[in-house]
Amino acid sequence: MLAETICSAVSAAGLGIAAVTAWRKRFLTATRIAAYSLVPIALVLTGIVDWVAGIAFKPSVWLGFGLLGVAWLLFMTTRAIERRGGTRKERRAAARAERGGAVAPGASAPSLGAGAPRPLPEAARKRSADPGEDFSDIEAILKKHGI
Repeated sequence: MLAETICSAVSAAGLGIAAVTAWRKRFLTATRIAAYSLVPIALVLTGIVDWVAGIAFKPSVWLGFGLLGVAWLLFMTTRAIERRGGTRKERRAAARAERGGAVAPGASAPSLGAGAPRPLPEAARKRSADPGEDFSDIEAILKKHGI
């Protein structure tokens, strides 16, 4: 009963605002406001408001929503575990292979660990020794364009 009264008041207020907007010669906006203001009274007349109010105040309905939430949580947990890795045997085999210094497929020698430093190529050592050399090409281009 209270919900129907509130929806009727909202619809009446919305139609009043639509009338004022139409009086100000903004007919498109007034039509849009009138359409929005008719929605609450339409929901009351179709019985949707009574249905929603009946659902909202029943403990069994909230228990059902709670069980849906638990089911969703269990489903998502199993998906996350499934994505994390394969079976226990596969994870143990991967751990053993990692400890044994495995060679990458097609590699001729074991890969270097993360702690081993890699030597710089010859060209990189020359560039790091003389930083002025790097700008000679740029200076030539700028001179060519008169800058």
